Amino acid sequence: MPVTFTPDDLTRLQDTLDEVVADGATPGGVIVCGTLDGPREVLTSGLIAPELGNVAPAENTTYDVASLTKVLATWPLVGQTLEAGLLDLEAPVRDVLPVMSGETPSGDATVRQLITHTAGLRASTRLDYYRGADAPLHELLCREPLEDAPGSHRYINRGYILLGLALAFVHGQPLDVLAAEFWQGLGMTSTSYGPVGRRASVAPTEQRLPGAPRIWGTAHDENAALMGGVAGHAGVFSTPADLAAYAHGLLSSYSQGNGFLGEWLRASLVPHATIEPGLDRGLSWILASGGGVAYHHGWTGTSVYLAPEAGRYLVVVTNAVYYGTSRTRIAPLRAAALKTISAT
Repeated sequence: MPVTFTPDDLTRLQDTLDEVVADGATPGGVIVCGTLDGPREVLTSGLIAPELGNVAPAENTTYDVASLTKVLATWPLVGQTLEAGLLDLEAPVRDVLPVMSGETPSGDATVRQLITHTAGLRASTRLDYYRGADAPLHELLCREPLEDAPGSHRYINRGYILLGLALAFVHGQPLDVLAAEFWQGLGMTSTSYGPVGRRASVAPTEQRLPGAPRIWGTAHDENAALMGGVAGHAGVFSTPADLAAYAHGLLSSYSQGNGFLGEWLRASLVPHATIEPGLDRGLSWILASGGGVAYHHGWTGTSVYLAPEAGRYLVVVTNAVYYGTSRTRIAPLRAAALKTISAT
């Protein structure tokens, strides 16, 4: 029986959301929480952005979800590709990329190591250094030397960039096309790779240069932007309603034990590496509460939390990066969300 969110839970979440907005951590935000068979609760606070006037965010407001791309696009597509027999978690990623010449030490990383951030790849990802290079991106990334011995956890974007390139190569279709087909199957009609256009229902992100236009409707992540907005680590735009639908779909498949998504989620709840005491990395997801909670964050101020056995989910969506470094002040909101979803 799913564990419902209590009135006290909702009050605490609303108060915390109001507090981070009042503190200037984010212009506004939306929380959606629900269970497998109960009502969906939507909490909102603040504005989409000051320049859009007195317009409050809603569950249909579009946000740049940044690194939630990893669990919205790359993770499910890897699972789908595994089920189709086109991918092997233990195979080196170079085996599912176009042929390369010369030494490719980072290409020896396995799909499992990449998806669990345990490959030992170089941590800093600056694709702008590759401008004017004479080789394709996958080869440039694979030529890079390892920075650490494989096995220990270190959150690295370039591993998911490689996974996105591998998925496109294996299927012979662009990553955004593959992802769109997957999202369509779940009824996520408001989720896509950017650009999504500058309109009042799209939350702007950061103004990187004084006097320059604010980033709005295009990928905030600089590496994703260099890749045309389509990458395995970032670039997806979605709405709180679609993120909630995704979370509900994952929980439903998990509880019913049918379809690849439920089995893939179950496999992903097995710890692969310790992040810090009390937190482990599964396949893509961060695991807390002894594996009872799986979650992931996006740099722009977004999060998705799942409690599969309890049958409940919680989605936090903000554009906290609007205020630049102040985005770190949404930490109390994320802490409250984790505490709430972990309660039984």
